[in-house]
Amino acid sequence: MSNFWNRLLVLSGFLLSTSVLFAQTTTGPTSNSPYSRLGLGDLIDQNFAASAGMGGLSASYHDPYHLNILNPASYGWLRSTAFEVGMNSEYTLLSDGENDTNVWDGGLNYMAIGFPMRNPINETLDRREKKFGWGMGVALTPYSKVGYDIESISSIPDTITSSFQGNGGTYKINWGTGVRYKNLSVGLSLGYFFGRIDNQRLSFLEDTDNTSSYYYNDFIDGISVSGVTWSGGIMYDWVFKSQNDKGALVANGKKITIGLHGNAAQEFNTTTSKLYRRLYSVTLGDLARDTITNIQDEKGIGKLPSELSFGFQYQDENKLRVGFNYTLANWSEYVNPSQSLALSNGSKASVGLEYTPDYASYNKYLKRVRYRIGAFYSNDPRSFQGEQLQHYAITLGMGMPVVLPRQQTSFVNIALEAGQFGLQEAINETYVKLTLGFTLNDNTWFFKRKFN
Repeated sequence: MSNFWNRLLVLSGFLLSTSVLFAQTTTGPTSNSPYSRLGLGDLIDQNFAASAGMGGLSASYHDPYHLNILNPASYGWLRSTAFEVGMNSEYTLLSDGENDTNVWDGGLNYMAIGFPMRNPINETLDRREKKFGWGMGVALTPYSKVGYDIESISSIPDTITSSFQGNGGTYKINWGTGVRYKNLSVGLSLGYFFGRIDNQRLSFLEDTDNTSSYYYNDFIDGISVSGVTWSGGIMYDWVFKSQNDKGALVANGKKITIGLHGNAAQEFNTTTSKLYRRLYSVTLGDLARDTITNIQDEKGIGKLPSELSFGFQYQDENKLRVGFNYTLANWSEYVNPSQSLALSNGSKASVGLEYTPDYASYNKYLKRVRYRIGAFYSNDPRSFQGEQLQHYAITLGMGMPVVLPRQQTSFVNIALEAGQFGLQEAINETYVKLTLGFTLNDNTWFFKRKFN
């Protein structure tokens, strides 16, 4: 048992240090997504690489060797301790119909660990299959990201140059647990939501009588958020059976899984700072300064939306998995005292498929690889010029098994996503994102040795 606590201590320290790394802010944006000015920024997909390669089948996805933090009921099906870490790289082409620019972005995407509270090896030693399953896990993921650097010039009636810049983001630390009895599992997830977002707007008005001087407005907004979140989930496996050689009905490996997860609207705390200044500048420096607004550490209460996700999938064990997922997020409930912004309800529909030619192939590795494909379409809660933003993409993925010492199988998961986000008649983002995930499995935790 001491080995378990040593491992847990090391991983806890790793998670804590990574949370500091996630939360660090830079002096400028690390990406350039103009729409991240709105709301909490661009929302980050919470699906890990295995599920992301199938378009994101969060509600009904459970796997004995992979984690699904979106539906905590999935923890009840874990058969091995799984440590997952993922990173991504993204190329984006921004276009407004006349001008194009490209942006590269990427970094650490998620880190999580989950484990069954009852080791499956013990079932073999006890010579009986348990009807009861229990698992739990901890995860650190980004929730939203802000990064933009935009400049616009207007010459009617005077020349005005406006510069917009923002950076930061929000994150979640989640603890989840799931309990299974036979084919039904339920789960609960508790989390801590935190982060900081900084926005700055500069407007320059040239003095037509004196080209060496100009007026400018400097508006700086900063907001820190924090709060406790929760979600719940449920899954049920409808198992198909057929007769064996003795005429008894036994499971044949085929099943349909139905899943549901969601949460009610939840409050979070905000701390807002605003500094709005108007200056008149000449070659020698700023001569006049007028502070319009100066607010420091103003407290407030915001509200995150209620969400509900439903899905189902058909699975032929170790061969085929195909499913559908639909998510509805009531972002019209969103409240942020530091922003006077109304959002619309968002939705996302996903389909996906996973195929393994022969998981037990001895001498042909490519037959043991899990091949994935999927697609999704979503309505983003943000709007631009009165029209709601659209997001759609196709996904491809591979789950490549890696046999570690003691014959434990782990995975290298790759997910490739190509799609578009925004509005065709305004700013449109065409992107390609590559996610690389590592799943390390270990079934020696909670293992009790027996001598027969």
